[in-house]
Parts: sequence; C-alpha cells; structure tokens
Amino acid sequence: MKFLTIFNTIISNKNIIGVMSSSIFIMFLGFYLGKKKHLKSSTSIPLGDIILTLAIPALSFNAFMKDFNKEIFVNGINILLWSFLIHLLLIALAELFYFNTPKDNREVLKMMTIFGGVTVFGIPIAQAIYGDVGVIYSSIFSIPYRILLYSYGFIKMSGLEFNKKNIKSMICNPVIIATFLGLNIWMFQKYLPQVSIDNNLYSIFRIDKTAIWLYTPLSYLARLCSPLAWLAAGLKLSEISIFESIKNKLSWQFSLVKGIILPLLLLYFIKFLNLFNILLVSKSGLGVIIIMMATPTASVIIAYSLKYNKSPIVASNCSFLSTFVSMITIPFLILLTL
Repeated sequence: MKFLTIFNTIISNKNIIGVMSSSIFIMFLGFYLGKKKHLKSSTSIPLGDIILTLAIPALSFNAFMKDFNKEIFVNGINILLWSFLIHLLLIALAELFYFNTPKDNREVLKMMTIFGGVTVFGIPIAQAIYGDVGVIYSSIFSIPYRILLYSYGFIKMSGLEFNKKNIKSMICNPVIIATFLGLNIWMFQKYLPQVSIDNNLYSIFRIDKTAIWLYTPLSYLARLCSPLAWLAAGLKLSEISIFESIKNKLSWQFSLVKGIILPLLLLYFIKFLNLFNILLVSKSGLGVIIIMMATPTASVIIAYSLKYNKSPIVASNCSFLSTFVSMITIPFLILLTL
C-alpha cells in the first residue's frame, strides 16, 4: 500500500483521527497545566490510582456484558497465548536491541521495551477503534502483561526477592479481578441462573440487562479511563525537558525500537504464522496486539526507575519522546493490520 493511500485512509477514518487527536489534545492540556503549575505534576499519581482501581476495572468488566460469541472467544484464547509468547520472547531477547548501550541503561531499556503503556494508551485506543471487542481483546492480552509486570518487572527493577506479598498484589489487582469476573460471566452465561426479560433469557449476572442501576454507574466510571489517563500522562511529561529528550540519541533509539521496529517485526511474524493457521487471530485481534506493543513504556516501569534509581533520566527522556513517536506510528501500524 502506497504512502499516500495509507495517509488518505488515516485522514478519512473518524475513529483513528478522533482517538489520536483526543489523546494528543488532552495530553498537551495536562502538559500545559503541569508546566504552568495550575496542577502539580504529582497529581498524575492519584489519577493513576483512580484509573487502575476504578476506571479500567469498570471498563474491562462492562465490556464482557454481551452475548457470547464463539469467534471472539477463540480469538481471545489465541490473543492470550500470543501475549504470553511475546512477553517471554522479549524477556529473553529485548536486550539485543540495545547491545551498544552501557549495561546499567540496557536493563532499564529492556524493561521499558517489554512493558508498554497498556493502561494509559493501549486499552483506550483499542476501545476507541474497535469498541467493546477491542476492550475484551486488550483486557485478555493484559493478563500475562500484568502478572509479569508486577512480578518479573518489579524484581528486576527493585533487586528484591519474589515473595508472598508480590503474589498477593498480582492476584488481588482490581484489573485482573474485574477481567476474570467479566470473562467468566461472558463465557458461562448460558449455564448460570437465568431470568426472563422481554421473552429472552439472560444470566442474572448480565447486569446490562438485570441491574441497570449498577451497569450505568460502572459505565460512567469506564468513560473516565481515556481522559484521565491522557491527562495523567501529560502531567507526568511536564516534569521532563522537551529539548533534552529530543537531543538524546538513546531516546531516539528506544522510540524507534518501541514504536516502529518491534511492532513491525511482530506484525509480520503473526501474519506469517496466520498463513498456516497457527495461533490465528482476526484483523481486530491483530490490531489490538500491535497497539499494545507499540505503546510507549508503562508508567509503572518509570515509577520503578525513579524509586530504585535505575537510570531515571534515561527512563524519563525515553518515555517522553516515545509517547509522541507512538502517536504518529500507531495509526499507520493499525492500517497495516487491515
């Protein structure tokens, strides 16, 4: 597909234009408010807590309040397997992208490459482009991601040992709980207690049909996800110097790897295996996988870097530049999945 054709497709796609312009506008708003001290940049921390404990769980749970679909189920299982495979491959190989960098920086760059900004960018973009199916697929993809982020990622960044407290934090994570609850209700709804509504039978746990008083407030909470996430990202970026990030060669290397090279390698690897019906995923499923992997680094890794003094300047600069690179590359990557 020629560049002009791709460009014309992008500017004519209202979903892509809408989500990217919204994310950039709200991030710049957060950046401006942080720079002008109208809001403290540290406000991004409580906003992040609201997103992780309320908005994302509500979004993930409500997305499963729909009739069971075998095609979505099969795609979801394959996406789960792809997520495990991708993260394990990156744990083994991501360091190779940065063989030319000092060892101390290499470890942080590896962690930032493995763990993208699923919460801030991945799920909101997937929702805006693919709707509830995008939320379902991205929620399923994030299960291995979150398990490894709060175990492997924490251990490598902190230097601490794996213990019971870490296991509890993984299992009791609100996003994981909401995803598993919603997934089980969606998969087994025909076998759960039923009620009749308008001559149709629904599981009593289909709150979109049986408990609108609960489904509606959860929907309002779910809608907070995207704007709050982008606002928090902008506030966080206000702590960093734009010019330092732009001048930093390592930031450009990371941004190109995270935003272009890695997603393209995965895109064509998955497409190649799909030709042989190996871990086959739909176009929307492939799009979600690529979105998740093309996002800039996870804010949790940045927090680990700052807390444990693991190349914090490198991490901050890379986070800033890769955020803007991803805003340019993600629409093109989505089109390549079509």
